[in-house]
Amino acid sequence: MSSEYLLVDGYNIIFAWTDLKKIAEQNIDSARTKLQDILCNYQGFKKCNVILVFDGYKVKGNPGSVIKYHNIHVIFTKEAETADQYIEKVTQEIGRQYHVRVATSDRLEQVIILGKGAVRMSARDLEKEIRETDAVIKKEHLDKIKSYKMRLFDYADPALQEYLERLRLNRDTDGEE
Repeated sequence: MSSEYLLVDGYNIIFAWTDLKKIAEQNIDSARTKLQDILCNYQGFKKCNVILVFDGYKVKGNPGSVIKYHNIHVIFTKEAETADQYIEKVTQEIGRQYHVRVATSDRLEQVIILGKGAVRMSARDLEKEIRETDAVIKKEHLDKIKSYKMRLFDYADPALQEYLERLRLNRDTDGEE
């Protein structure tokens, strides 16, 4: 288990990133899922503990929930608890033992988490870091993977390859020209 944590204020990020904001205007669930997928990919490469927090404080009777989404944790706060409050509480609890970064563009929240020993990261900083990480993943891994196009000659034995080549060139397939 990594000793680094990244706490992400979900709705703050969604409405700060142009692509996610456009998705959210049509369907907020899709924007949440897209952010979760982005952070799963990021976590898989960086190997830090990612906790994505969404406000649930306006939902009457909401007990809150913790969901394991692939390799990250997704939190929906309980009624009367904001994502900021949850992030502050978790930062207070783990900030002295672990390296904690908090991604939010909420200025007040940034000041509070700095006082609790965490490193602040704006929505723009997180987006930039994720883009850079995606570029490294592509360069180091995806570009090295051989094309998945299957060609007939790639796996045929040499005799068959020679026969097919003569056939393609319209030469006598009995070995005569």
